Amino acid sequence: MPAAANHFYYDVAHLLGALVLLCSFVLIYQRRLTGIINAFTMQSLALALAAAWQAFVQDAPHLFVTAGIALLFKTVTVPVALHWIVRRLAIHETVENALGIGLSLLSGVGLVALAVLLVLPVTGSTAALTRETLAMALSILLLGLLIMIARRNAIAQVVGFMSLENGLVLAAVGVKGMPLVVEMSVAFSLLVAFILFGLFFFRIRERFDTLDLQFVESFRGERR
Repeated sequence: MPAAANHFYYDVAHLLGALVLLCSFVLIYQRRLTGIINAFTMQSLALALAAAWQAFVQDAPHLFVTAGIALLFKTVTVPVALHWIVRRLAIHETVENALGIGLSLLSGVGLVALAVLLVLPVTGSTAALTRETLAMALSILLLGLLIMIARRNAIAQVVGFMSLENGLVLAAVGVKGMPLVVEMSVAFSLLVAFILFGLFFFRIRERFDTLDLQFVESFRGERR
């Protein structure tokens, strides 16, 4: 394969991976539920494009299935369902944060640096694109955990969980030879988790009249 073509494949794959990572920071920055759901939609769309590009570059047709799942499920089904839940339950749009936005962004930058320091030394013998994809995937995973910790709203925490899973999928499509059954298993697990989360949303809203977990903990007398 010509060197110029290799550079082009590398640049496009790197750009799409970086877009997925950038959307994680957009998720951290958002203060409203609508913005959080829309940012997750953009991240999932970038992930679908990254999977489709890897399918083309690696000549791996099963990755097109992964891209299709991400496109259909994460950019259409889940966002539409979340918007419907927000309207149906009349949830307050503004999301309370356990950490401030500035502190959250600084923590996110620190987690990205930590991911790079952890991944690059132990993947020295692999291709540069694989190493950088794994570093970005670990960064997205850690940022998903940060979102779950920093946000007090249950829906925002679920979005953080699904963003975390986007990092796992990015890692899977960036490594050659990953069997389709693994990706299908992850997608099925996410679908089951999302359904369970939806049921819990309605039960919590019915019981406490809010999805603010800080209020729920105060109501149960767990906070002092």
